[in-house]
Amino acid sequence: MLFSDKIGEILKKALPAPFTIAVILTFLTILIAFFISADSYNSKNFFEILSFWEKGLWDNNLMVFALQMMLMLVLGHSLALSEPISKIISNITIYCNNTANAAAIVTFTTLLVAFFNWGLGLIFGAIFARKVGEHATKNNIPLNYPLIGAAGYSGLMIWHGGISGSAPIKIAEQGHFLAEKIGTISQAETIFSTMNITISISLLLLLPMFMFFLGKKTKSELINIIEIEKVKKINLDGAEKIDHSNFIAYIFGGVIIIYCFYKAILFPDKITLNFITPNFINLSLLGLCIILHKNFFQFIKSVDSAIKGASGILIQFPLYFGIMGIMKDTGMIELMSDLFISISNENTFPILTFFSAGLVNIFVPSGGGQWAIQGPVIVEAAMKLGVSIPKSVMSLAYGDQITNMLQPFWALPLLGITGLKAKEILPYTLLLMLLGGMIFITGLLIF
Repeated sequence: MLFSDKIGEILKKALPAPFTIAVILTFLTILIAFFISADSYNSKNFFEILSFWEKGLWDNNLMVFALQMMLMLVLGHSLALSEPISKIISNITIYCNNTANAAAIVTFTTLLVAFFNWGLGLIFGAIFARKVGEHATKNNIPLNYPLIGAAGYSGLMIWHGGISGSAPIKIAEQGHFLAEKIGTISQAETIFSTMNITISISLLLLLPMFMFFLGKKTKSELINIIEIEKVKKINLDGAEKIDHSNFIAYIFGGVIIIYCFYKAILFPDKITLNFITPNFINLSLLGLCIILHKNFFQFIKSVDSAIKGASGILIQFPLYFGIMGIMKDTGMIELMSDLFISISNENTFPILTFFSAGLVNIFVPSGGGQWAIQGPVIVEAAMKLGVSIPKSVMSLAYGDQITNMLQPFWALPLLGITGLKAKEILPYTLLLMLLGGMIFITGLLIF
């Protein structure tokens, strides 16, 4: 465990805040544009490069993408805060009667939930880990609480290969920013491909087993996690009763869910997965959130709590879009894709993409932001090499999600909810990263 502690200290000292990293990457890209650019781009004018940056910064399609990702996180977080989800967690918690069982159960359920929505999985895992700690405190059960916290963060290893994964759902949407090159690619070819289903099932089976083993081998101790007090009911007056009306919320949320069902199942001439787009996912989440929170007051209250976690997307994504604008208009994308081609072939390209995406994720800890920067390079190189575009996209997705276990940016909500520190969960998330890496690489080589 000493090695992982050292890694944690190195990351803490070497990596500034994600926004600062985005600014540094912006300056670095501008600097590179002066010296490395395609032959077709001859101007080295600083202000012209800034114009490319501004063009990418406010690109309409990419700004829509940013809003879609923000809503996906906020609505997923809101759903996790609803009373029915809390009850489900409480009902499962009774089976977490020792560290090994708790680690396995929290890992499995968090992975499963995160496959359907990353925002929901992120907060679900955090709340579940906290509930396990409260249960252990109440019943005097010895527990390795940091291991349980790591289990609650494990969903970030499967999310980008899941239904809300930024890259695969974006390329399934009409008019996405790479549509002119690759068209639209259904999730049947990415998320629901044989390769991804096999890899996802392997994660669902092997990671909980591994955490169960760790729970058996590591030391447990009595902990003191105090249960969070529930909010007391308030007296309602006048129009406030409308805000707290269950009937109106059920009607509005029900109409949304019925429409989503109609759009997905009844409306198409043939059954496909093309309906699964960012907008469809967010619309479904909106309907579910309103129904499960039972009234608009509770829903908006949960959104107020959840929206803090989306601040990184709001302010960082435009910077990544600006970087992409410079890379695109100076020809850097073509040059970088040529570099990829020169050091890889059809067989090694997916593996190289996996490792490069893992490295980039350390500096750009956002799947959507990373897709905006690295996606065009990967697609260009894959097209020139004749490699499957869907497989290349999933290779990027796997690399992006694996180093979440090393980069604790998205663990901040979990750390706040559980009261744990990054250095406490990092030794275990690093072990998860190593096992997950073997699963992803094996899958990419077999398929």
